[in-house]
Amino acid sequence: MAPEGETGAPIVGRTAYPRFVTRSYAIRTYGCQMNVHDSERMAGLLESAGYERAADPDDADVVVFNTCAVRENADNKLYGNLGRLRPAKTARPGMQIAVGGCLAQKDRDTIVKKAPWVDVVFGTHNVHALPALLERARHNEAAEVEILESLEVFPSTLPARRESAYAGWVSISVGCNNTCTFCIVPSLRGKEKDRRPGDVLAEVSALAADGVLEVTLLGQNVNSYGAEFGDRGAFAKLLRACGEVDGIERLRFTSPHPRDFTSDVIAAMAETPVVCPQLHMPLQSGSDAVLKAMRRSYRSARFLTILDEVRESIPDAAISTDIIVGFPGETEEDFQATLDVVRQARFAQAFTFQYSPRPGTPAASMPDQLPKAVVQERYDRLIELQEQISWEQNRALVGREVEVLVSTGEGRKDSATRRMSGRARDGRLVHFAPGEDSEVAGNAVRPGDLVVVTIGYGAPHHLVADGGLVAHRRTRAGDAYEAGTRPGGAPTGLGLPGFGAPASVAADAGCSAAAAAPVVMEGVR
Repeated sequence: MAPEGETGAPIVGRTAYPRFVTRSYAIRTYGCQMNVHDSERMAGLLESAGYERAADPDDADVVVFNTCAVRENADNKLYGNLGRLRPAKTARPGMQIAVGGCLAQKDRDTIVKKAPWVDVVFGTHNVHALPALLERARHNEAAEVEILESLEVFPSTLPARRESAYAGWVSISVGCNNTCTFCIVPSLRGKEKDRRPGDVLAEVSALAADGVLEVTLLGQNVNSYGAEFGDRGAFAKLLRACGEVDGIERLRFTSPHPRDFTSDVIAAMAETPVVCPQLHMPLQSGSDAVLKAMRRSYRSARFLTILDEVRESIPDAAISTDIIVGFPGETEEDFQATLDVVRQARFAQAFTFQYSPRPGTPAASMPDQLPKAVVQERYDRLIELQEQISWEQNRALVGREVEVLVSTGEGRKDSATRRMSGRARDGRLVHFAPGEDSEVAGNAVRPGDLVVVTIGYGAPHHLVADGGLVAHRRTRAGDAYEAGTRPGGAPTGLGLPGFGAPASVAADAGCSAAAAAPVVMEGVR
C-alpha cells in the first residue's frame, strides 16, 4: 500500500513519499581529498534542501555515490555496488540513487544504460544541481543525466556539512592544466579555475570562528594557484595570509607539483609558524626517461634539489610522495633509478601504485605495457625499501615530545588498547595512552583537543606514546566535538528545492514577506 500524506490520501507512483516527512540521505565517497570535500558540499546541499543524514546508511531514502575514475577497476566497483542496491530499490519505490564525481563525468549515459535503476547522474562541474536533479527525477519519474563541460558554480560557494569539528578542507582551485599521460583528471575536472584570495581567506576565517584548528588547502595542482589571474607568487602570499587568521593553529596543503614549487613557497612555509612541517611532493618515477614519457615537466635532479632546499629551511619536515611502478616501457634500469631517488629522498611515507591502464589516457595505448608479474615484483621491492626508511625515521623520534591534535577514526585498535590517536604537526600518526587522570570529569581528552606526549616506540606507519600526557589543552574544537556541532558552509541556499512544511508567516505580513520568509527544513543542523 502506498504511504499516506497529511490529508490521508495515498500518494501513488514510482517515487511516492510522504510529502511532509523529511527524507534521509547517505553519501558513499571514493577517491582523493577533493572528492571527500565535494561530498561535504553534497551533504550541505542536501541538508539545506531539507534532507537528513541517515542514521543507518542502509536505510537511506537517497544514496549518492561520489565516484573516482583514477583508481583501478573503479567502474567495476561502482556497478557492483549499484547491483547490490537494486533489490532495495525494487522493494522501496521512493528510494533514489544518484551517481556523481569523476566516473560519472567520464561514463555519462553509460551508467543509466548499465544500471537503469539509477535516478540521477551528475558530473564534477554541477555538484550544485544535485537537489534539483533529484526533485526533477522524482517529478518526471525518469532518470536525469546532466553533465556540464565547464564549471558553473565554484564548489566552495556551496553549503557544506563538515565531517570534522577540528579540521577542515578549503578548496583554492579546481581542475588542472597539466597533461600527464597516466592521468585522466584534467579531462574530467577541466582546466584550472582559481578562487579569489579574499574568498579563500573568508572561508578560512569562518572555519576558525567555528573553532576549527587545522585547515588543509586543496587543489589538483595546489601550488600553481594564481595562474588564472596572473600572479605566480599567489600561493606563497596565500600561505602567509592564512597564517595570520586568528584561531588557525595548523595549516597544510595538498597536492603540489614539483614544476611549480618555488623558493618563495618554501620561505613562506618556513616563516609562517602555523604551516606544518609536512610536504607531500609526488615523484611518480625516479627515471628521467619515464618522467619524460609521463610528461612530467621536471627531472630527478630537480626533484631532489627541491627536497634539499625544503630540508635546509625546515629541518624536521616530513616529506611524503606518490610513486607509480611499472609505467609502460619502464626497464629494470629505470626502476633502479626510482629506488636510487627513494634512498636519497628518504621519504617519511610513500603512496605506491602499480600502473594499470586508464581508458582515455595516452598511456593506456602506449606500447610495452609490462606484465603483471614484473610490476608486482618491482612493487614489492619498492615497498620493502620504503618500509625500512620509514621505520628508521620513526625510530629516530623515540624519546621526543610531540604535539598531537586528537582525532577520530585513525586508530582501529584504540578501544582494545585504551589508546587514543591523532596527528603530530608533521602529519605522522600517533597512538597514545591518555592516562587515568584524563578520564576525570572535566579533564577528559576529546577529539579536537591538543596534547603533548613522549614517543616511546616507532613503527613503519605510526608512533606510539604510552607514557601518559606531558600536557593537555582543551580547545573550542574539542567543545564543539563534545557538543556534536560542526562548522557550517556557505550561508546561501542557492534557490534549492526543499522538503518540509514552510515556516508560518504572520497573517498581516503580506505576500512579499511570505516570499522572503526562510523555509524551516526538518533535519538541517
